[in-house]
Amino acid sequence: MTTVYRTSWPGPPTGREDQPSQNPGDGGAGWPERLAEAVTAADAPDTVFALSRHGRRTVVTGGTGGPPGRPRDRLRYEIGSATKAFTGLLLAHLVDSGLLTGGEPAAALLGARRPPGRTPVTLAHLVTHTAGLPALPADFYPRALPAWRTNPYGRYPDARVVDAFLRHRPRHRPGTRWRYSNFGVAVLGHALGAATGTDWQDLLADRLLAPLALHDTAPRPADGDGLDAVGHGKDGTGTLPAFDAGGFRAAGAVRATPHDLLTFLEAHLDPDRSPPLTGALRAVRTPVLRRGFGHRHVHTVAWFRHPTDGGPLYFHSGATLGQQAFLGFRPDTGTALAAVCTRRFRSGDPFVSAAYGLLAEEH
Repeated sequence: MTTVYRTSWPGPPTGREDQPSQNPGDGGAGWPERLAEAVTAADAPDTVFALSRHGRRTVVTGGTGGPPGRPRDRLRYEIGSATKAFTGLLLAHLVDSGLLTGGEPAAALLGARRPPGRTPVTLAHLVTHTAGLPALPADFYPRALPAWRTNPYGRYPDARVVDAFLRHRPRHRPGTRWRYSNFGVAVLGHALGAATGTDWQDLLADRLLAPLALHDTAPRPADGDGLDAVGHGKDGTGTLPAFDAGGFRAAGAVRATPHDLLTFLEAHLDPDRSPPLTGALRAVRTPVLRRGFGHRHVHTVAWFRHPTDGGPLYFHSGATLGQQAFLGFRPDTGTALAAVCTRRFRSGDPFVSAAYGLLAEEH
């Protein structure tokens, strides 16, 4: 079953529309139809595609499973690695506020006994995946293997993440090579906590969630009140426990409703509407790294950045054991898109490509 909602910025939907009106300002009836096709293609128990265009929202929900206890667009979904967009914005805000520079050696902040050396790993290296760290610590896999399909990250707590970083010796000088690293952004979260005397999750709540009024976003699952969506395996059957990020919270712990995710993205489209985060929201749209053949791959401190004929497209995707998410926005078209589903990633999965394709449309 597919349900379509529409509302004006910035609040949540005010009602249900069985026959969406054709409004040229938000793309007319075409957007609900295209979003509904993407929902169906996702083939997941619960799927939501939520789009904002020039401040008007269209939210389409559906799924192969039975209706959950509350509307699908009111559930909180695990966004996995898209959490890094929040952590990147948090670092940008702390720099913009003058509390940090980004050049601080992470090891020194985390209590390393040895001096940092001539080329230490900095906070900037960690957020841009240029710290010379692997995707995960070397000893992560043997610890995680007994719970690989249910709770692998939960078996690797905060202290082990920090200790693994302090013991690691990069193969390449920091800042010279790019390698996507959950490990690195997890370390960044702990370093931010050490630098400010406040845990990453409390920094997130105080510095981002409260100013942006993201009341349905959190770095931990709720206590059995039915607020959180339930993840499933690749075939959409077999429920999974709530994702436990362990010591990797800054890299993958956030869960949020589609409406909160749209609010987060809309703030990036119009930074001036979100003081005191205006400077940080502008900063995370600025390229800081180019890599690959012809420097085609462009990154900011929070987003992947791809070119289009009209201007840059910013995005980040994420996945947990049983859920997926895609977040993206385009300033040139005034469009933001948040897509979530409750099914594990599988080979040839259409979910992320469908979401990216919708955002990349020129009209």
